[in-house]
Amino acid sequence: MYHVYVLQSQKDKNLYIGCTSNLGNRIQYHQDGEVRSTKSRLPVKLIYQEGFEDKYEAFKTERFYKMPKGKKILKTKLNHCGIC
Repeated sequence: MYHVYVLQSQKDKNLYIGCTSNLGNRIQYHQDGEVRSTKSRLPVKLIYQEGFEDKYEAFKTERFYKMPKGKKILKTKLNHCGIC
């Protein structure tokens, strides 16, 4: 199983979008400051995740969410869930 996940920095409220096959370990790497993209924005909180059976579909979705149109759709999903 692969996961596309969204972290929110508790420091500046910015979002980070990623993809992994081991969500628990990946979140721990972020929290431990081992990921360059989020190291200066700690602490981070997992606010959203989607599961995929297909690795390529997961990475395709991650890339889409990082594009302007995808960010807009993701923000709509987060607002609908009452997250952002």
